[in-house]
Amino acid sequence: MTVRVLWFASLRDRTGSREETLEIQPTDDVEALWHRLTALHPRLRDVTVRPLVACDRAYAAWDRPLQGVREVAFLPPVSGG
Repeated sequence: MTVRVLWFASLRDRTGSREETLEIQPTDDVEALWHRLTALHPRLRDVTVRPLVACDRAYAAWDRPLQGVREVAFLPPVSGG
């Protein structure tokens, strides 16, 4: 089972990529995916605030199971005024 991972803004800078495809286990959730991704991209370990996550273009919690999900997007928190 594969999932397409999309990176935005500063996370894209940290990974050096806009997207990638990763093999995942059927039991993985977003948090398990993030841990695998931090092993592949050590600069993600410096992220101090959990990024927002969208699964198949809908915001999701970190305990969201990934079975059946085709695309996961990680977005840094946005601040504004």
